[in-house]
Amino acid sequence: MEEIIEGESQISESIDDDEISDAGSVIEESTPPSPHPTSQGLFARDGLAAVGEGSIEHDVIKNVFLHGMGDISKDTDVVAMHKSSPTTSSGLASKKARLDSFRIFSEAMANKCGGDANTRYAWYGGTRDDIREIVKYGFSRCARPSHGPSYGFGLHLAPAKFAIDGAASSAVDEDGLRHVLLCRVIMGNMETVCPGSEQSHPSSRNFDSGVDKPSAPRRYIVWSAFMNSHILPAYIITFKVPDHCLTRIPNLQPNNPRPSTPWMSIPALMSVLSRTLSPCKMALIHKSHKDFRALKISRPRFIQMLRLTAGDELLAATVKRYRQH
Repeated sequence: MEEIIEGESQISESIDDDEISDAGSVIEESTPPSPHPTSQGLFARDGLAAVGEGSIEHDVIKNVFLHGMGDISKDTDVVAMHKSSPTTSSGLASKKARLDSFRIFSEAMANKCGGDANTRYAWYGGTRDDIREIVKYGFSRCARPSHGPSYGFGLHLAPAKFAIDGAASSAVDEDGLRHVLLCRVIMGNMETVCPGSEQSHPSSRNFDSGVDKPSAPRRYIVWSAFMNSHILPAYIITFKVPDHCLTRIPNLQPNNPRPSTPWMSIPALMSVLSRTLSPCKMALIHKSHKDFRALKISRPRFIQMLRLTAGDELLAATVKRYRQH
């Protein structure tokens, strides 16, 4: 992951598969940009570099951010942008060490996952002081998200397409401004985590991180043991948005197909179904579940096979009875 623009290299402003697609990943200007006139003092005492308006990286990151703000983008004003690269010599050494570490873990994850570390961009919102501390020292705690349900005890981030979720987790500072981090995140093999889960680590060696819904993620969950090795802060976006705009965000709930619910685990469901279904059908279900656990088929595919074999009526009745006890 290099952070240098070479010649006329351009970066795409599109988001594809929850990623920011570009030709050079997160980038740095080869020449120092001029700071935004209202950015003086914002993160300056930490020696962070301002990203000047009109530069390629400013335009791309701003467009991605506003795209992710959805309908309230017209009410959102990007005041300043900084990159996590410090301007002091001691800061540069620390930055290089963190970047080298991130590369090493990316390579290790790629080797584990058959060549693809599944590295994505994601937003993290917090107070101004929280973000300053993260950029300087790394993440120190996994607080419950302030917006939407909690998916276990891990660090919750929002995919690139949903900057609005990171914004909703930010806090207004004394100047009436909010701040979010755009991070590069090593996800590896993701497993589905239900809302309200008490999970705090991967359920098996087959998984590395969590997600609310693999087919259309709105929450990434990085477990605390990996939050400083698998997350690399890249940019700080400082912005203004009316508070009432962020209160209109719909509650984040997964849209997983039945019977995946937080109230009944799949093993418990299979145990109950075995009392009703024939041994032949149960053999099919067990084989599909084994393939899912071995990552041979996706979770949606397993759920589809389960529904076809057991039938929606039986599944719904089974889950309903289970929740009543």
